[in-house]
Amino acid sequence: MTGRSFKNIRGGITAPQGFLAAGIHAGIKKQAVPDLALVVSTGEGSIAGVFTTNRVTAAPVVLDRLHLRGGIGRAIVVNSGNANACTGARGLADAKEMARLVAEHLGTTTNHVFVGSTGVIGQSLPMARIRQGIPAIIKRLRRSGGRDAARAIMTTDLTVKEIAVTARIAGHRITVGGMAKGSGMIHPDMATMLAYLTTDAAIAPPTLQRALAAAVAPSFNSISVDGDTSTNDTVLCLANGLAENPRLKTGSRELAAFQELLSHVCHSLAMQICRDGEGVTKVVRLLVTRARTQAEAKQVAKTIATSSLVKTALFGEDANWGRIMAAIGRSGVPIAPQKIGLAFEGIPIVRNGVGLGPSAERRIDRVVRRKEFTITVDLGQGSHRAWLWTTDLSYDYVKINASYRS
Repeated sequence: MTGRSFKNIRGGITAPQGFLAAGIHAGIKKQAVPDLALVVSTGEGSIAGVFTTNRVTAAPVVLDRLHLRGGIGRAIVVNSGNANACTGARGLADAKEMARLVAEHLGTTTNHVFVGSTGVIGQSLPMARIRQGIPAIIKRLRRSGGRDAARAIMTTDLTVKEIAVTARIAGHRITVGGMAKGSGMIHPDMATMLAYLTTDAAIAPPTLQRALAAAVAPSFNSISVDGDTSTNDTVLCLANGLAENPRLKTGSRELAAFQELLSHVCHSLAMQICRDGEGVTKVVRLLVTRARTQAEAKQVAKTIATSSLVKTALFGEDANWGRIMAAIGRSGVPIAPQKIGLAFEGIPIVRNGVGLGPSAERRIDRVVRRKEFTITVDLGQGSHRAWLWTTDLSYDYVKINASYRS
């Protein structure tokens, strides 16, 4: 099975069998826009999660890590407009109450409900409004509610981010759907985002956890908009088994095929986040090759990706390769400058650490006018490689974040 055999279908997070969703305005945001989302499986299933590496973690992340120990999930409730981060004991109590209220209405146990929050840090949740919102949103649950849920988790996002793909695996139709939010504070390990995935595959929690981690590494953990990570970053995947396939087993061809489906969904959502980055006009793939180790290749890529000088040059459509060389040199990775090569979309501009002159730069000038392209860094020291998707830094990014809380 290859990516070419995937079939894109409509429905987003509710495309797999047995999933319902809704999104409503509960009054968490000042504007009359959706700000409370709920995704529910008709029955309990396996759940896996990956969370922020930021040591200042929001209450929902603390709670979800506890609930994840059981490996079973039924519902995910998410609010936007308030991160419920840095809110102390009250914040954790509020997250627990959100889970409890949903569980009571669904007739399930509290630790089978997972909670997400996104928005401004340091403010307590308006629980009176959420208490009213949860019964209201449960009444709105429906198979066609995926897009409403995807809208309700947005903050500075300009576009709804969702996808669903399906494939036949060992005679069973298996579908993976997902939705995500993210636009600013985007950086690996993890970016500031919420991403929720659903599947009707039958798979044990430990196997699903390994599959999700493998899918997150080259997708959500390989994008950077501004070098910041958040307190709330979460990726959850809920599998209810309604495809009735034999449980996917480690090392099997069937699991490998499912891994491709899951990885495809994660990559698509990650790239939707990158393209919708705050003020973004360029998306650039940084490919670092011939490094001594993969870790060193990744470190060089991260340093270039987060360089303000590189990012502003991308916005200005300036092929200023000297800024890339300077970033490589301060990455902390031992390098041999005389071995470095640079190319934009396969067109060399530096060879053996030396620029190739005005004619090469004129060719590159045409490349940097594109909305998406690849920059390749050849370190000339080994056989390892790594990549990262990054973006430019525009005037609009400053405008958006200067007025975020207002």
